[in-house]
Amino acid sequence: MDGDLGDFLRSRRARIQPADVGLTAHGRRRVPGLRREEVAQLAGVSVDYYIRLEQGRGPSVSDAVLDAIARVLRLDETEHAYLRTVARPRPRPRRSAAATQRVRPGLQLLLDTIDRAPAFVFGRRMDVLAWNAMGDALNGFSRLTPAERNIPRQVFLEGPGKACYPEWEAVAAETVAYLRLDAARCPSDTALCSLVGELSVKSEDFRRLWADHQVKEKTHGVKRITHPVAGDLVLPYETLTLPGDPEQLLVVYTPEPGSESAERLALLGSWTVPLPEVAGP
Repeated sequence: MDGDLGDFLRSRRARIQPADVGLTAHGRRRVPGLRREEVAQLAGVSVDYYIRLEQGRGPSVSDAVLDAIARVLRLDETEHAYLRTVARPRPRPRRSAAATQRVRPGLQLLLDTIDRAPAFVFGRRMDVLAWNAMGDALNGFSRLTPAERNIPRQVFLEGPGKACYPEWEAVAAETVAYLRLDAARCPSDTALCSLVGELSVKSEDFRRLWADHQVKEKTHGVKRITHPVAGDLVLPYETLTLPGDPEQLLVVYTPEPGSESAERLALLGSWTVPLPEVAGP
């Protein structure tokens, strides 16, 4: 998306104080953190070159320069990869809002064999594409329209939101940080641009978090959920990128065996998962 590189660099140099990198601050500083001239000096590039890069009008930038800037701005591994993506975006076919992702039949079969833990697959824009019975019992995906089966919309607009997540702020920040990575990887996805625009207009929380330019892969963690039937649940989760389709991720909640959350999930599943039909005598 337009302006991502400059906004990202400005947000990251605002985090670094001159003293953090061995510089002495002189006079009144009009901006927080490092000045562009200081980043250029520390990265070993000309001031004009860095300014043009931050303004998005510079030439193709080398790995060495990006690595130097990442070192100065103390970027972590995900932020470093994000910098490379937005600094040198690769042309991709423009995706329309009508483009639909689907899961392989074998993947749905795999989901269905996971019968003790909620599991689901999401794709671009964090659209939920498939789920198992326990995932449906926990999240009610089958009762939602395809447009509603979108994690950012559920967090910020249409779902129970803050009432569902006791640690809503952390969930919201994690959601936005991953969505920004998705936007960098697929800058021509018109549906993703529309989603970001919709959320920005309708949610002040989303606008604030989006402007913060945090980026984070979705790999693993712990989600705390207050379910209307099962009550409070503590659910560790693992996220796996699917071989053959890196745009689809499998999420599996893995409650500690024997824990109260595991027992509550099992009870929820017994209430909501249909029992097999029994033949008559």
